[in-house]
Amino acid sequence: MIKKLFGKILIKGFLFIFFIIFSVNAAVLHAQNTAPYLVPRQIYVGDPATLVLPLPAAAQNSADIILTKNDNIPKDPNIDFNRIILERRTIGSRLLIEFTPFAPGTLEFPVIEIGGEFYSGLTVNVNSLLDANSKRLLSGAASALAMPGTALMLYGSMILLVIIILLAVWFIFKGQAVIQKLRIKWKRFRLFAGMSKTEKKLQKALLKGVDKRLILDKLSDEFRVFLSILTGNNCRSMTSSEFECPFLSDFFNKCDGLRFSGAGIDSKDIVKLLFDLHSFLDSKSKEEKAK
Repeated sequence: MIKKLFGKILIKGFLFIFFIIFSVNAAVLHAQNTAPYLVPRQIYVGDPATLVLPLPAAAQNSADIILTKNDNIPKDPNIDFNRIILERRTIGSRLLIEFTPFAPGTLEFPVIEIGGEFYSGLTVNVNSLLDANSKRLLSGAASALAMPGTALMLYGSMILLVIIILLAVWFIFKGQAVIQKLRIKWKRFRLFAGMSKTEKKLQKALLKGVDKRLILDKLSDEFRVFLSILTGNNCRSMTSSEFECPFLSDFFNKCDGLRFSGAGIDSKDIVKLLFDLHSFLDSKSKEEKAK
């Protein structure tokens, strides 16, 4: 009762964690699709800065397209463009414009062509240290740009951790019983494999001319040990008439009759017993697999 209650509490707790993770992830993705923003947020004349323009997610990831001063980069008398990068990602694309302004006020970027697309209407507000109406403060340190895929890696790791914990809880309550069943199946598989191997050894021994009574003794002893383990009953001390299964009763009756008859033993009789043993093992093995 306590285990069931504890398991329900853990499952509800993990479901709550999943809800929080996906809610935060949705908020992050929404934030990535907002209007353009500056890094750093407040810039002054002569400050190197980056304008980040979030774009819709691409159909597939592709290599970044980078424009430098050696390429067809836009020209502007008040802005020095250092580098323009177009990132296309399935989790959200971005246009990164690295520039240095040389005039205060609201500056509008020229039309930017990159990757077969055009971007216009982009503006930035540049402060001046010489403006009496503005505070004489240096711009703050540039904040780190978010690396594409970081959110996916972070939340993916959290989800993986939760799954591992859930599997551990499942193993505590259910796993031991499952492993015990698998262990029993493995033992029974080895039991059938061992008896089948014995049957083949006896066939080879018969072909090599080994004493037929020794072969029958080995066949009777090994088969009785096999049945004892398979059924959980002591079959080694049972007579042929004590076996409830008609096949087993007839099999051991024939085998014991040949062993203790004192007459010569025909190889065909042993071959017939080995064939019957093979058929029995094959039938029982199929029953085990069906279970």
